[in-house]
Amino acid sequence: MSSQAILNVQKASLSFGDRSIWKDLDLSVAPGEFIAVIGANASGKTVLLKAILGQLQLSSGAIELLGKSVAHGSRQIGYIPQHRQADSGLPLRARDLLRMGLDGHRFGIPFPSNATAKKVSKMLEAVGAEDIANTPIGQLSGGQLQRIRVAQAVIDNPKLILADEPLSALDLKQQSLVAELINSQRQQNGAAVLFVTHDVNPVLDYIDRVLYLANGQFRIGTPDEVLRSDVLSKLYGRSVDVVRNQGRIAVLGSSDHTHHDDEKWL
Repeated sequence: MSSQAILNVQKASLSFGDRSIWKDLDLSVAPGEFIAVIGANASGKTVLLKAILGQLQLSSGAIELLGKSVAHGSRQIGYIPQHRQADSGLPLRARDLLRMGLDGHRFGIPFPSNATAKKVSKMLEAVGAEDIANTPIGQLSGGQLQRIRVAQAVIDNPKLILADEPLSALDLKQQSLVAELINSQRQQNGAAVLFVTHDVNPVLDYIDRVLYLANGQFRIGTPDEVLRSDVLSKLYGRSVDVVRNQGRIAVLGSSDHTHHDDEKWL
């Protein structure tokens, strides 16, 4: 496995008008590393992923993927967007969506091959979706569609997986399956993972580090280093308690805590 960092974010700042989303963000992500990105609503978690995807321009600083400036449409990145329901009239099948993860970048009409068909079938099996392979995506439930989106993102063995709330709309069994699929990709192929989530508990066993965004600031370190009362209280500028109970982590905010619910499981 290469020792070269998959992703380097250097002194990155992003502002919209007079509002600073985050400032002087430094982050180096190693091959195979799993980083959970956590923070309050509007703290800049999703826009960070969009900047890495080349869809948003930084106010200052730089982002490099495998030593080169990020560019829109890189095949080295697998992206899992936030859940949204597909158009009910869309005829595209679940199987077709996965195939697009392999050859959707090509111009013209791609010719199917046995190798592509086998890879699609294997991925459908991996996410437990063989029975919906030929179902139009507009007819899939939210959980089914999200599993297909995860499969589409990882089917081409990307070097970096950007997951934006990938467990939304999934029940506990599906959450476990999808989280394990993403984790197995980074183990088998050395893919790095940036995993945006409001609930860190389903992936707590996989996480190497946490990037916590709040109030235009950030903290990064292991879960034990970052998910602490003193660290988050300083980050938010108000009293915040972090409680661990039966292997789960919860953040308990003060009554005037406006960025999280008064009680929020991470």
